[in-house]
Amino acid sequence: MKSKRMAFFALMVGFMTLASVAFAHHGTANYDTSKTVTVKGAVSDFQFINPHVLIAMDGKDESGKLQKWQGELTSPNRLSRAGWTKSSVKPGDTLTISGYPAKSGSPEIWIQKVVLGSGEELSTGGGN
Repeated sequence: MKSKRMAFFALMVGFMTLASVAFAHHGTANYDTSKTVTVKGAVSDFQFINPHVLIAMDGKDESGKLQKWQGELTSPNRLSRAGWTKSSVKPGDTLTISGYPAKSGSPEIWIQKVVLGSGEELSTGGGN
């Protein structure tokens, strides 16, 4: 009986260790969640792939400076449930994206809001 308890305890410790590693992957440690930035521009690439959907665009930041930006969204699975498809965004589309900027100062953003050129907002599936 004692060996069964020890085995169960060891198994639970293992699960908790693995769960913390999986959870850590989904953090926003690379982004400054105390600030938001908005970028408008033309999409140059859209990758509806795991683990995170990516949007690359040539856009202007809030100061009007032209830069190549990369935005990261949640998983394709979550975005599919929010109504997205592989053709929701296409190269050449004009978008306005808002979200958390990279702490490093590089032109990267954890996207919280996507607005098409038509004014239609695409749901980001809530959360990260």
